[in-house]
Amino acid sequence: MEPVGKSDETIENKRKRLIFRSDHRGTKEMDIILGTFAREFVPNFTETELAEYDQLLSHNDPDLYNWIAGKEEAPNDVQSMSAFSKLIAEHS
Repeated sequence: MEPVGKSDETIENKRKRLIFRSDHRGTKEMDIILGTFAREFVPNFTETELAEYDQLLSHNDPDLYNWIAGKEEAPNDVQSMSAFSKLIAEHS
């Protein structure tokens, strides 16, 4: 899945977009989980972590929820993301 941001997007606009997308997922559970996480961590993410998180948000809510809740194992490419590791650490 492809991230949504434009290649010429400023880092501050990317941070704002990712926080907004985290707060407006479509399911209340994921709005709470990702919104809370994003408001705390996204402002301090490196550019690499922002790109990873952008890619992570392109996954659907049921998969993300199952990975975070430990009901299913996340794919290797997701597990290798620093942003995903931080998200898991916050919810374990």
